[in-house]
Amino acid sequence: MDVRSRNYLLMNRQALENDIKTSYIMDRMISDEVLTLQEEERVKQQNTRKERAAMLINIILTKDNNSYRSFYNALLHEGYRDLAALLQDGIPAISSGNRKSSMDGMTSHVKTILCEGGVPQRPVVFVTRPKLVDAIKKKLYCLGSEPGWVTVYGMAGCGKTVLTAEALRDPQLLEDYFPGGVHWISVGKQDKAGLLIKLQNLCSRLEHDSTPPQRPLNIEEAKDRLRVLMLRKYPRSLLVLDDIWDSWVLKAFDNQCQVLITSRDRSVTDAVAGNKYEVHVESGLAHEKGLEVLSLFVNMKISELPEQANSLVRECKGSPLVISLIGALLRDFPNRWEYYLRQLQNKQFKRIRKSSSYDYEALDEAMSISVEQLDDNYKDYYKDLSILPKDVKVPTKVLCILWDMETEEVEDILQEFVNKSLLFCDRNGKSFHYYLHDLQLDFLTEKNRDQLQELHKNIVNQYKKYYKLNTPVLSQEDCMYWYNFLAYHMAGANMQQELRDLMFSLDWIKAKTELVGPAHLIHEYVEYSSILDQKDSTVRENFQEFLSLNGHLLGRQPFPDIIQLGLCQPETSEVYQQAKLHAQRETGTFYLEWINKKSLKNLYRLVVRPHRDAVYHACFSKDRQRIASCGADKTLQVFKAESGERLLEIDAHDDEILCCAFSADGEFVATCSSDKKVKVWNSRTGQCRCVYEEHSEQVNCCQFNNRSGQYLLATCSNDTFIKVWDLNKKYCRNTMIGHENSVNHCRFSPNDEYVASCSTDGTVKLWEAGSGNELKSIEIKDFFKNADEQPDDVEVLVKCCSWSRNGDMILAVAKNKLLLFDIKTCGLLTQVVVSHHSTIQYCDFCPGDELVAVALSHCSVELWNIKSLSKVAYCRGHMSWVHCVTFSPDGSLFLTSSDDQTIRIWETKKVCKSSDAVLKSELDVVFHNGEVLILAIYNQKHLQLINGNTDNVIMHTAAQESPISCCCLSEDLKFAAFGQESGTIKVLQLSDGKVLKSWEAYRTSVQHCRFTPDCQTLISSAHDSVIQVWNWQLSKCAVLRGHKEAIKDFRLLENSKLLSWSFDGTVKVWNITTGNPEKEFACHGGAVLSCAVSPDGSKFSSTSADKTAKIWSFESSSVLHELKDHEACVRCCTFSPNNKLLATGDDKGEIRIWDVLTGALLHFCSPVTVDEGEPTHGGWVTDLSFSPDSKMLVSSGGYLKWWNVTTGESLQTFYTNGTNLKSIHVSPNFKVYVTVDNLGILYVLQKF
Repeated sequence: MDVRSRNYLLMNRQALENDIKTSYIMDRMISDEVLTLQEEERVKQQNTRKERAAMLINIILTKDNNSYRSFYNALLHEGYRDLAALLQDGIPAISSGNRKSSMDGMTSHVKTILCEGGVPQRPVVFVTRPKLVDAIKKKLYCLGSEPGWVTVYGMAGCGKTVLTAEALRDPQLLEDYFPGGVHWISVGKQDKAGLLIKLQNLCSRLEHDSTPPQRPLNIEEAKDRLRVLMLRKYPRSLLVLDDIWDSWVLKAFDNQCQVLITSRDRSVTDAVAGNKYEVHVESGLAHEKGLEVLSLFVNMKISELPEQANSLVRECKGSPLVISLIGALLRDFPNRWEYYLRQLQNKQFKRIRKSSSYDYEALDEAMSISVEQLDDNYKDYYKDLSILPKDVKVPTKVLCILWDMETEEVEDILQEFVNKSLLFCDRNGKSFHYYLHDLQLDFLTEKNRDQLQELHKNIVNQYKKYYKLNTPVLSQEDCMYWYNFLAYHMAGANMQQELRDLMFSLDWIKAKTELVGPAHLIHEYVEYSSILDQKDSTVRENFQEFLSLNGHLLGRQPFPDIIQLGLCQPETSEVYQQAKLHAQRETGTFYLEWINKKSLKNLYRLVVRPHRDAVYHACFSKDRQRIASCGADKTLQVFKAESGERLLEIDAHDDEILCCAFSADGEFVATCSSDKKVKVWNSRTGQCRCVYEEHSEQVNCCQFNNRSGQYLLATCSNDTFIKVWDLNKKYCRNTMIGHENSVNHCRFSPNDEYVASCSTDGTVKLWEAGSGNELKSIEIKDFFKNADEQPDDVEVLVKCCSWSRNGDMILAVAKNKLLLFDIKTCGLLTQVVVSHHSTIQYCDFCPGDELVAVALSHCSVELWNIKSLSKVAYCRGHMSWVHCVTFSPDGSLFLTSSDDQTIRIWETKKVCKSSDAVLKSELDVVFHNGEVLILAIYNQKHLQLINGNTDNVIMHTAAQESPISCCCLSEDLKFAAFGQESGTIKVLQLSDGKVLKSWEAYRTSVQHCRFTPDCQTLISSAHDSVIQVWNWQLSKCAVLRGHKEAIKDFRLLENSKLLSWSFDGTVKVWNITTGNPEKEFACHGGAVLSCAVSPDGSKFSSTSADKTAKIWSFESSSVLHELKDHEACVRCCTFSPNNKLLATGDDKGEIRIWDVLTGALLHFCSPVTVDEGEPTHGGWVTDLSFSPDSKMLVSSGGYLKWWNVTTGESLQTFYTNGTNLKSIHVSPNFKVYVTVDNLGILYVLQKF
């Protein structure tokens, strides 16, 4: 350390020791690499703050000048500016020798930082522009340690990129302000698919020294990944975004970090928040600088340049790019000054194109001159570059394939172009990547316009010649280029059949989606639809729909079997036909045919997943063109209603956003949040118009008035108040006081005269919008005081209200009821009990006044005709709670939003014509003579016998008076029995559906019923502790009493024995003839959730909520093995047919296979986590079944999985439309599988 610096430390030591806290200062010094972790530990071991400060200063005194600088900067950035001022005069100077070395040769450390960060190298000929370089550095200094943006802007070709790169070659700048490094990304003009690829590549580059996780599948996920990397792995680093065209692109990089951008648009950062600084780069080089560039190219002094030099510089209009092109030509042909000047002056080369963004008169001339001077064979090679995609760095191997040459030959050719400034080379990394400036590419494209199709055709043919029938693999450097741009070249070549063969190939789809996800493929289907659809649009629509509906699955790891997904498509789909051919060829792979899928119809028009968490609200704009949505991820999204294309994304609040609303003219969107704030946004630009903070608790709802011109906004909150705001005057116009509890919802009447509100206090109130006075109050809780309600059930939470079109009626929802009131009299006009099993979350009146849409907590939406009081449509598809349902202004569409992160858009007429067929998950299946007979509960009150092979309904009963809760078939297939929620059990004749016997067995819902093998006796259990044995033919009933808590389930054994298990933790064996218990097993401390009996009848297993499973001996009544490896409730179990294995499944989604003889754990299935936070089996494992040879296992849970028992590896996964599969019924030959999901969809699957 310099003596002067050391003296300043010693002189100010006392002040430093008295004031500083060392922890944050040491963090900065460690990140600057001047302090070691061991030295930090020495400081921390000191007892007092002052002693720690003294130790730190002692350590610094032993170090070099860099330590002093780092300590000074740490003081400055951590708020000790007064102490930093004491040390300022002692900052060691950088010697002129060091400075020269760093600027001209640069230190190896700086070279490494710039190289690893992707910062472009200096051009071959470089002239300093110190004023601009210093201006850029000055703005970077202004950032300090705070997040912010520096914009270097100016006309294209003015040298922004070169100047920015030069500013970053200052080692002191990097050391003091960006010790975390520099990360450079060339962005350019991008659509969302292109931006995603840029982000994916940047994340991969930043994760180079660690095992990379799954590539981000969308821009949001990539943004989050980049934010974590920049904040944790690369703190105090600079992100450089080169060539930004669109402000929306910056949203993906708005991560509270330090960013420098180059752009021709000064206003590009208007859309992002934070500190902003600007540097304007003049449109061209000064005349003297232009002459200097030429002098360096031709190796002459400026004074020695010929007289044509001045004219040449003027004709180039100061463009650094054009001057460099001319200079490179003059270097090779130093006697052609007059010739090149004449070419430019005569303007013999037409403009790139009249609509070009680049308004440089001399650019095309300089480009054409440069190309004309190439050798003839080089001209052809350069012409081949005309079809390269913009802003893409092309690996050398792509051009090796194009030209059928060795790498060295190709590099020699390309170096010729680089030397003449016709091409740029990125030498970062192991291999070279080449790219054209977009000006050069535009010129080439226009110049060779008539030959572009042939050029594209040539590169496709060369690709096919090289790869033949194979596809590139990730280890090859050209892999990503072909996956991203092969279709682009085929489309450019108008190779219709080849493009169709590629885009309609499941092999290509699988390979590409594994690498980059489905988004880019979907984009290509839209982009090239005119070519793909020339014969017929059906096939393209099949594949596009396949990807759109399965994109969430194709983003999973491990990657799903795309052939199996294809087999789930309609049989008329080309996707299905291809998948079927693949399955027939791949005889060693396990595939499943969904044989009853033809009855399933997708009723939704569009499904979008704009949020990363639950979607609480969504609404249409008045013109129906846009949708706004908000939710738990704290963002507001605006997207096109037709395509789902995102238009706007705003990180709008600090907590969950509960509601959003468009203004009547669509200019504004309002949001309200749990953070107690209301905000209004420009719906086009995303700029915040105003923020209201008068509510004292979370704000539940916001609604604009209905008339354009006057912007009134109503909001309501848990603070019991409703407020009306005037946007034009920016104040709260009225506060409406009267509710006694949280206000959940509010809406203006159609004429804007009134505001309706509903509250947890059980009331709906009407208010005058102008005065804020309460007009009327309707006691909704009064309509729940009847015989069905418990006397102490006094809280009636009124969740939502909706006005009729003319404002004469208002609809309110509470619990499971719709209530329609007359506005004038407040009298109840009608009420509808929508469901007995779920609550209403939201409702909306269709503008036609007859239909009401209702969002239910059990994942579905219903449409009701309020006049006929009939349900006209049942819409299923969501996988979780539906929070919101809203009609479009004309009523032709409605949208729903859910906890499952999706928004679904439905056509009203289409869903009203659909059938309301929903099966309960409780069903019985008999496999008989090759037939699959399924007894299912249809729409809660009917029983259906279905032929699973044909999907035909053999028998359909009339509606029962009470919902059916369970059902079973007799072994001879003559009878069926079912239990009801009322406690009644009935036996019917399958031939005609006639009820033979009825028995009012229980006071609670019947849970299980089963026939004995002789079909004369029916055994049942309910929500109580007894089992009933009913000889229905003799009308005799025996009651098995002994369990102390409710029966979980039971199973028939041989010799009139019965095994039952209960929530009381016990298992009992009964003699059903005598009704007496024969054995009792105190199995578990928690509820017994399942039991299985070994095939030889000597043992049984039990699983429990206590996270254990046990194997028991019937003979000795003792436990043989206790299996303790599970980490959650053990939900199910089954023995293998060979008596050797036991499989158990738990609520964590994990399956374990045990040795029955020793109790040893043999295999652990589902070791791979699908997505962060998601169980490996999509939820609980609910059922298990072995194959007859004990080599395979099938399990149900969130979906179905098949396993290799020997290895524990997954063989196949079948993703159902819904989730929460309760059981799986398997044929004796292990070839047919039957289940029902939580959407009520029946799956009959057959091994392919």
